[in-house]
Amino acid sequence: MRALVISGGGSKGAFAGGIAEFLIKACGYQYDLFLGTSTGSLLVPLLSIGEIDKIKAIYTSVTQNQIFDVSPFYITEEDGVKHIKINHFNTVKMFIRGRKTFGESMALLKLIKKIMTRYDFERMRQGDADVYVTVSNLTTGEVEYKALKLSTYEDFCEWIWASANMVPFMSLLEKNGCQYADGGFADLVPISEAIYRGASVIDVIVLKSSQPRQKKENVRNALELMTRTFDFIMNQIANDDIKIGKLEGGRRKVDLNFYYPPGILTENSLIFDPAEMKQWWKDGFAFAKEQNPVCKCVDVGV
Repeated sequence: MRALVISGGGSKGAFAGGIAEFLIKACGYQYDLFLGTSTGSLLVPLLSIGEIDKIKAIYTSVTQNQIFDVSPFYITEEDGVKHIKINHFNTVKMFIRGRKTFGESMALLKLIKKIMTRYDFERMRQGDADVYVTVSNLTTGEVEYKALKLSTYEDFCEWIWASANMVPFMSLLEKNGCQYADGGFADLVPISEAIYRGASVIDVIVLKSSQPRQKKENVRNALELMTRTFDFIMNQIANDDIKIGKLEGGRRKVDLNFYYPPGILTENSLIFDPAEMKQWWKDGFAFAKEQNPVCKCVDVGV
């Protein structure tokens, strides 16, 4: 059984999309299992039915307004480097409304339903591949893996949405008496779950650089401090997921193929810049072509 696992990583999902396009289109890999977390959960459903061009069109054109209805920050740029600052008006507005988060991402749920239609969903349910997305149940303190084939269309759209919602910046899903958020809080790189479900060959796309991280500038405001803290935590979770996955893979003799960005794509994956993401998709495709010893000579355009 061959599986494709895509980690969380926000806007960096465009790089993962480029890699996945190469593996599916150029290499012709047929996957029995697709498993994603956060941005990975946005990618894997359409990848499972070969709708690569459709998901690519979204990842190379999406803007902040298509993710956030109420953004808790605004973006500034200095010397070509993007920074985020607190949008005090919006955060106060959320507080006055009695919301539990600083921002709201209902727009993302609408986008998910737009790009994954009911027709697409039925094709996924009838297909041979199994699709799972990772969510964090904040009520029980446990990670859950939601199966597409065991869900209704509305439910699965919400599970994808919850998996991609990094609270407290984005919305909190309240469902079945529980509160759900970004799957990356519990399992950012769900390799072990793919092994548990019987995969013997796993292509793992990890949206963190394998290179040592350089010293960063000191944070400028409370929001940057919070996002950097989340980035640090997610990085440690990813490291643990990979270590555990490698140990379990070695024990069960699973063939693990890792794909990492060769460098730091962005310091803030909640910034969605269409031009950057379009380039990252191209870079991901080119990187996979260079790294894959089997398919590097296949000529497929992007």
